[in-house]
Amino acid sequence: MKMILLTKTSITVLLCALTLTSFVFAGAPSSGKNASAGATVEHVTDAGSMRIAGERRFRANCGRCHAAPQKFPPRMMGTILRHMRVRATITDEDQRLILFYMTQ
Repeated sequence: MKMILLTKTSITVLLCALTLTSFVFAGAPSSGKNASAGATVEHVTDAGSMRIAGERRFRANCGRCHAAPQKFPPRMMGTILRHMRVRATITDEDQRLILFYMTQ
């Protein structure tokens, strides 16, 4: 009886883990997808250009659902962006520029 219960529990745990994994990978952005709606990849390094590019990326990615929030500390804004990155399929470059824009 204990062996049957252990087997059922193991199968249940395995199925839950597989289901969770499939949800995680289904929400992950594909490597070839650019979330900036056709924007060309631009690597900006000076502060003025980064702020302008960050504002543009914020409006393209975040502005569809959100107004620009109050200024948050960089650490808090980084956490918010990491959470929203999965939901909005924001690229690494977009995340970097949006974080710079939101913390200036």
